[in-house]
Amino acid sequence: MEKSLVVITGASSGFGAEIAKIFNQAGFPLLLLGRRIEKINALPLNFERVIVEAVDVTDYKAFEASIKKAEAVYGPVDLLVNNAGVMLLGNVLEQDPLEWQTMLNTNIMGVLNGMQIVLPGMKERNHGTVINMSSLAGKKTFTNHAAYVASKFGVHGLSETIREELSGSNVRISLVAPGAAETELLTHVTDQNALRDYQSWKESMGGITLDPVHVAESVKFIYDMPQAVTIREIDIAATAQDA
Repeated sequence: MEKSLVVITGASSGFGAEIAKIFNQAGFPLLLLGRRIEKINALPLNFERVIVEAVDVTDYKAFEASIKKAEAVYGPVDLLVNNAGVMLLGNVLEQDPLEWQTMLNTNIMGVLNGMQIVLPGMKERNHGTVINMSSLAGKKTFTNHAAYVASKFGVHGLSETIREELSGSNVRISLVAPGAAETELLTHVTDQNALRDYQSWKESMGGITLDPVHVAESVKFIYDMPQAVTIREIDIAATAQDA
């Protein structure tokens, strides 16, 4: 049976890269989006049925054009994984508001952009899945995470609202909320105090957090369920994480 198109945003590293690997190994045609395409092109993938595009998910027109390009080759999107995101930690009393805006634009507007692009077609076909990558910071608070928490609470809220709206159309909206993980998210943090506090917290858990491979496996598990079954949310973290 011919496999349908899978779109993954933020595919250059971390969760996105591992999700790309697991769907590539399973033989799905892929559209991999990211701002650092050299890192995507360096992934250990079979690129025979892979399209790689340099796209910032906050750019609606570029996002839409890349999806239309892939659909012209592989048919309609059956799975969109909204994975692109940024985590800029900082105390709200001192953090540059531009960092707040960057997180809100990427973590919320990027997700909404992707959903608005693919959902009309999914609704028309009565088939399709969107999996939004959030965080445990979308369910609970963490010190020095105020704006990030706000963005991820937003992802939780919009995901559940749209799931309710589309449940009668046989379209699945799911969410994966990982805890602390071994990704590159921290490399963009400019607040050194917040970074030190995070590293101290990580050391209190033994210095090892969640392997992104297992997050990718969770995404694949959600998608592999029958279309009549929606796993609404998976919260996943290292066993040692106590918060």
